[in-house]
Amino acid sequence: MTERLDLFMARANAAYYATHDPFADFTTAPEISQAFGEVLGLWAAVAWDAMGRPNPVVLAEAGPGRGTLMADALRAIGRALPDFAAALRVYLIETSPRLRAIQAEKLPDATWCDDLADLPDLPLLLIGNEFLDALPIRQFIRRNSGWVERHIGAQGFEEHPGEPPVELTGAPDMIYELCEPARAIAADLAARFRRHPGAALFLDYGPEHSGPGDSLQAIGQGKPADPLAPPGSVDLTAHVDFAAIARVARSSVPPATVFGPIPQGPFLARLGLFQRTNRLARGLPPAQAAAMMETARRLAEPDRMGRLFKVLAIASPGCPPLPGFEDASG
Repeated sequence: MTERLDLFMARANAAYYATHDPFADFTTAPEISQAFGEVLGLWAAVAWDAMGRPNPVVLAEAGPGRGTLMADALRAIGRALPDFAAALRVYLIETSPRLRAIQAEKLPDATWCDDLADLPDLPLLLIGNEFLDALPIRQFIRRNSGWVERHIGAQGFEEHPGEPPVELTGAPDMIYELCEPARAIAADLAARFRRHPGAALFLDYGPEHSGPGDSLQAIGQGKPADPLAPPGSVDLTAHVDFAAIARVARSSVPPATVFGPIPQGPFLARLGLFQRTNRLARGLPPAQAAAMMETARRLAEPDRMGRLFKVLAIASPGCPPLPGFEDASG
């Protein structure tokens, strides 16, 4: 018996998040610096204002981890724009019962759902930080005999005849990855934003322009691991194909507005990450202040997370420019 790679990846990650503390294996941006969630909360506040200040409005996070990002965002929103705080309804898209319990400690008034489709049909602001990379991928290779798809068998990877569900072009013998759930999310958001004003912000790692290559990777016990380890023992991720997501959103009629992808570093700098971190550091002992400023550099400097991570926004047709995306719409 063999199993398609995407089915294996979905099963493995569901088991991993149901039984493991992922933050024992890796650290995400909200856990590095509270300023990260705060500036994203203020980004959502400005986007809400650009949408015409709808009331009510859903503020949702996909893959909320420990709930740190949303808690930091809500604190900043409440301080800067109480009208937005009063209008929003907080939703968390999370399937792991264990993580839901952790999130409830910080966000007891949130509503949980399993999928984007479960969100109310209302104006929406969605944030997804390191969410898309964990969605399952399929891998295809064009051999001389035609397309084959990678499966997982008892001895590891196997190739079985299979045509890609979308048109793929490229050189023979190269691996091409396809993330159908990410494309479906882009189509769903574009459809929602035809009915109601909204914007979705995704921060994740991957190239600005897609190309061939095997990006499947695993983390276990805080270090790189075998992606084909027993399901549930490691966290599986793959690079996000931002270009494909943008194409799907733009193919809507009328087309959704797409901003980016752009590197995370300049995006966060434009939102005021360094200014906010500097204010947080004031009055602290020198060593603590230096450590706090180091967190901002870790998130934004190009030789660290600032270039590897990209930022993409999908918004309503005709949406005016959103903060951080100067000259990056299309």
